[in-house]
This record gives sequence, C-alpha cells and structure tokens, in this order.
Amino acid sequence: MRTPVRPALVVIAHGSRDPRHAATVHALVRRVGSLRPGLRVATAFLDFDVPSVRGVLECLAADGVRDVVALPLLLTRAFHAKTDVPAVLRDAPPRLRIRQAEVLGPAPLLLAALERRLREAGVAPGDRASTGVVLATAGSTDPEAVEVIADLAREWRRTGWRAVRPASASAGPPVGFPRTEDVVRELRALGCARVAVAPYVLAPGFLPDRIARGARDADVLADVLGAAPEVARVLLERYDGALGVCAVRSAEGGGVSVGV
Repeated sequence: MRTPVRPALVVIAHGSRDPRHAATVHALVRRVGSLRPGLRVATAFLDFDVPSVRGVLECLAADGVRDVVALPLLLTRAFHAKTDVPAVLRDAPPRLRIRQAEVLGPAPLLLAALERRLREAGVAPGDRASTGVVLATAGSTDPEAVEVIADLAREWRRTGWRAVRPASASAGPPVGFPRTEDVVRELRALGCARVAVAPYVLAPGFLPDRIARGARDADVLADVLGAAPEVARVLLERYDGALGVCAVRSAEGGGVSVGV
C-alpha cells in the first residue's frame, strides 16, 4: 500500500532588515525538520527577506507538491495573521491546496520556553518568589492580541513569581501596555528584589533591541525565544492541528482554509 504524502509545511515569518532575524528563523525551522524527519519544511518571509511566500509556493507547486500547511510564525493573532498572511496565500498557485495554521500563541510550551530563557540568563528556581518579571512584547493595537498577552501574564504569575507584568516595545499609538523601562521601574517600586525582562518575541531585530535598551536597569535580560525546542514543538502542534481541523473544510471547499 502506498504511504500517503504528508502536506509540506511552509513557515511564514515577517522578515526584517536585521540579518539576525532570518538566521534565527532558519535555525528554528531546521529544528522543526529534525523533530519530524521526512516532513518537507520551507521558510518564507512576508517582507525584507527572501524567499518570498509566493516564490516558495511556486517552487513547491513546480516540484509536484499539492498540499501545504502555511504556518504564520507569529505569537498572537493580530494584523499580520488576520490580513497579510491570508492575502498572500490568496495569490498562491491555484493547483495548491493550502491550509492556514493558527499562530503559535497562546500555548503552554511557550511559557516553558520563556522559563528556559530565564534559567539560561541566570534566574535560579529559588529566585522565583522574589523576582518580578517583565513580559516584554513587540506590542499590538489589536484588542485580541492585547488580551492574549494580558492573560499570559496572569497565568505566568500564578506559577510563583513575585509579579509578572506585560510591557510593549512599540512606540506611537497606544498598544495596550507600558514601555519595558516603565514596567521595570514599576516592579522596583513594588518591592521586587530582582527584576527580570523576558522578551516574548521570536527573533532579534529592531523591536527586540528596543526591549534590550528598556531593560538596562533590570537585573536580568533573557534571550529571545528563537530556536528553543519548545517553540519548535509548538510549530509541529500547529501543523498537526491544521490537518486535523481543516481537512474536512478543505475537501469541501478547496483552496485556502483556516484552522480554528
């Protein structure tokens, strides 16, 4: 009996002028491939970097691929996930059947990745009760994304930290949370013996650098999530979920279908 061919996985990152961003995304995608031998995994970018989403999809179609799971490499469902990614997928070669997977967050494994990065930065298990954590995000004006981050901070606080407060690196219009440096000062005023900044971002770039500058008065600055094994496992969970949730919908309507 012929073994069914698994749909290819296309990981769609935002892209950045900072070369560290693409290098980190590629490292993460390599880890995903190592966890699922035989799965065809490709990386594409919405902007700044190559290959483009359309270019990757055209190459897959030319190679005879017919089924694709498109996975937005995003932590929340905001503008890019709701608008940019569906728009670029609508421009895909018509012979491809594409399922759009959900974004990465929220997920318990992402909390585990944040914990990993704090341990690597020197926060010991015994430090938890005296440490205030700044959950430093890129920032969003999308109410759904803001609420997801607020819920994540509340959930993380219940694991024993002295405090967990969300912050934003974005400037300009209101983004739901104060700046990283303001939250560092707030936690100091609260009486936290130690303040740690945990970037809830996937790869280095302009906004993560702003988070780092805002963390100058903190005691600890963790690394970005990057290619943490927990993040790679979330990608595969989203891939599997897209196939399980979307298979019927795709068969009924064809074309692009969205995981829920």
